Amino acid sequence: MDDLPDGWDRWNDGETKLVWAYRPDVFNGSSFPAACLPTIYITQGKRTRRPGAERDPSPDTPWYVTLYLEPEVARDDETFPSRDSALAGARDLAARFTEGDVDYRRLYQVPRETYFAKLDELTGRDGATDSPEREL
Repeated sequence: MDDLPDGWDRWNDGETKLVWAYRPDVFNGSSFPAACLPTIYITQGKRTRRPGAERDPSPDTPWYVTLYLEPEVARDDETFPSRDSALAGARDLAARFTEGDVDYRRLYQVPRETYFAKLDELTGRDGATDSPEREL
């Protein structure tokens, strides 16, 4: 997949794990903590596998797409049967995020207003907290 949506960069492109980062030029640790860099993980098998779990998944192991706003703040995984369908799902999620169609506020228990304001600016959202997301 060569054409990621605007603002997304490919950080890792392995056989069973891919990582895309959103606007690393902005979320680089100087203005905002690097931990706040929005990332999409595309993994064969759950990313939260316990240590010692099978390292080489079988070919029928499902693929997962997860959007992280911080290490402990994530959108629920989406599951896909193949790498190609997971990549298509991740690309759709990345595009919706870029277009402001993902309600990242709902993922937080304690809001980060400055962070939200910057994401609103970058994604063209108006900052409304009651705007519904097509799919969270």
